[in-house]
Amino acid sequence: MERDVLLIVNPAAGGGRALRALPAAERALRDAGLRVRVEHTRDIEHARELGRAAGAAGSVAAALGGDGLVGAVADGLRHGGDGRLAIVPGGRGNDFARTLELPRDPAGAAALIANGRERAIDLGVCGERAFVGIASCGFDSDANRIANETRVPGDLAYLWGALRALVGWRPARFELELDGESLVHVGYSVAAANGRQYGGGMLLAPDASLQDGAFDVVTVAAVPKRRFLRGLPRVFSGRHVANEEVEVRRARELRIAADRPFALYADGDPLAELPATVRTLPAAVRVIVP
Repeated sequence: MERDVLLIVNPAAGGGRALRALPAAERALRDAGLRVRVEHTRDIEHARELGRAAGAAGSVAAALGGDGLVGAVADGLRHGGDGRLAIVPGGRGNDFARTLELPRDPAGAAALIANGRERAIDLGVCGERAFVGIASCGFDSDANRIANETRVPGDLAYLWGALRALVGWRPARFELELDGESLVHVGYSVAAANGRQYGGGMLLAPDASLQDGAFDVVTVAAVPKRRFLRGLPRVFSGRHVANEEVEVRRARELRIAADRPFALYADGDPLAELPATVRTLPAAVRVIVP
């Protein structure tokens, strides 16, 4: 299929992984007969602008980077036009690519753009900013911040962030509204899952769907740190949802407030400060999948 492709590259993604992957990805796209233009992002807002421009031109916006870049490009595409989202994994976690079961190698992911099928997917939105994966806060806020600051490579950065965050953690009190229904949650975290995975392969919401117009809202109640630590490996298989401290609810809109300051993180980056409201945007963008 003949397509114009805007290959949007985050030069900082994955400690330089995206830049190392660029020659193979660009070569694969050209070998597939696609017309390719490469743009390097200056920052997240620039990535949104490039996504919006690709949508207006009816091009494929191929994000070569991590989940933060994918979310920003999708955010731009949702504003109209006839663009498509494609993903060439080049970050540390690449959780959204895992959720969509995309090829992990850049050449394979790029070649898919020529022959893959299109799928309309939901986005989440907070204020004016959209995200593709999971928005979470509380313990996750601390773990994300530490992971983003560390030099630990690859997926291990997120596990390192969780272990470091646990040392100084104390339970937080959250006031939640799920589609207008109020409840109080005391514990570790609150997450609104559009996708299934975050944190370098953690299957936080194993039953979440990108096409049902709702979040899986995952909360983890207060338990002793030793018990929390013992249960942490179960999140990589999704078996943690059977733990009594974990609850999964569903909502199209979620408002979160807390008894102390937290940043709401999504796709690995800070999205907003609490209190914050997230809602779903059904079938907001079309993405190329196997």
